[in-house]
Amino acid sequence: MGIKDQFQDKAERMQQQGKQRAEQAKGQMQGRNRRRDDDEMDPSRREAEDRHSQDYDA
Repeated sequence: MGIKDQFQDKAERMQQQGKQRAEQAKGQMQGRNRRRDDDEMDPSRREAEDRHSQDYDA
């Protein structure tokens, strides 16, 4: 395997890793946005969760 082939293989691997990281970040942002939307639509649920976490901490 020549240096050119090694470089090309490494570039392809890095490109694939970049795509995977971008997909993971996109999934995380969608999850955060979905949770934020749920909280905005149901404030009583958020209050109940806050109270539960306070009780659990005590």
